[in-house]
Amino acid sequence: MGRLLGLAKEKSSRIPGFYKLPIEERFRNVAEFSELSEEESSVLRSGGGLSIEAADRMIENVVATMAYPLGVAVNFKINGRDYLIPMVLEEPSVVAAASNMARAMRNGEGIKTSSTDPVMIGQIQILNVAEPEKKCESILTAKAELIEFANQQDPVLVRFGGGAKDLQVRIINSNVGPMLIVHLLVDCRDAMGANAVNTMCESLAPKLEKLTQGKVLLRILSNLADRRLTRAEALILKEDIEGEEVVDGIVAASAFAEADPYRAATHNKGIMNGVIAVALAMAQDHRALEAGAHSYAARSGRYTALTKWEKTSEGNLFGRLEMPMPVGIIGGATRVHPVAKVALKILGIKTALELGEIMGAVGLAQNLGALKALATEGIQRGHMRLHARNLVVMAGAEGALVDRAVEELIASSDIRFDKAVAIVKKLKG
Repeated sequence: MGRLLGLAKEKSSRIPGFYKLPIEERFRNVAEFSELSEEESSVLRSGGGLSIEAADRMIENVVATMAYPLGVAVNFKINGRDYLIPMVLEEPSVVAAASNMARAMRNGEGIKTSSTDPVMIGQIQILNVAEPEKKCESILTAKAELIEFANQQDPVLVRFGGGAKDLQVRIINSNVGPMLIVHLLVDCRDAMGANAVNTMCESLAPKLEKLTQGKVLLRILSNLADRRLTRAEALILKEDIEGEEVVDGIVAASAFAEADPYRAATHNKGIMNGVIAVALAMAQDHRALEAGAHSYAARSGRYTALTKWEKTSEGNLFGRLEMPMPVGIIGGATRVHPVAKVALKILGIKTALELGEIMGAVGLAQNLGALKALATEGIQRGHMRLHARNLVVMAGAEGALVDRAVEELIASSDIRFDKAVAIVKKLKG
């Protein structure tokens, strides 16, 4: 059930009280775990790591850069290996929730993951096709030739075991009439694959027009990557999640999301809080990930949850996640952004499949954290505690004063910035 990710290391991501450590000590823990060089450490300390010159090469009309917090989720054991997982986001409680749930999952043998091959779908839209059924047969008769021609566009990908693997044809009806749609299935290996797939699709357009006597319009990758799936699952012992009553609550909350699209939207947003935070740390195309996840959640014609939580016969909790995970570790911003390169080293992975599986594991843990909070104290208590911390820091609290101010602000039940200012002023004397 799952594959060992990378080489086994005698390192533990279980770091009790990590969040209480001074930033410098947290950094030292991560640097030692990941064996960061002085240069790599300097990149992380640089406050964003992206020079204005590098940014100008990445997108158009650059005038500045913007930094987000990079945190590290601890306690993760995935397929028997421990990971420290970089996460980039601005929302409080996400890194803490993922870390806490990863700790609860460790005693149940950790999180187990698996993946399908990294196959993406390229779509070629053909209009004005007479006798489309016959033209479908013509295309399928020429399938081997078309696949071979597509693979000539990217011999490097083919050399590494990837490339176009299959070709399928569909006829769909639309409000502008019937269309013939060709799907080119491309194994992208360690790339996300958009550029390779689009290039292959564009190269096939003239050949398909000749075969069908129609007109090719769109030639582009689909972000519904339902051939490139990541699966994650975990068993959580009831005593590690505050007992059987909490297990029952989480199962009922999961059932709500499975049955109701209004709840499922927020349920899946919680999953993506974890997935996208890792994606941003690794400079992935998070927009493609969001599009693929939500369209996959609606693949049956009804939007539903990407996870399912059940109670075992022993009263423990078992959860599983399945979702598309089109990620890459070569090409794009992943190998351009200095912080993304260091984040990849912290993660210690060698393939895109490994990255996708880790992101799925984080999504499962984050989902569990949200469900547990909802089924017990409610989501706001943890959020407001972290919000209170942000407010007192904004109000000028530093060092040991931060925790004292947070406790007093929470005790006041009036978590506002003006109240934080008054508390910090009083504590400073």
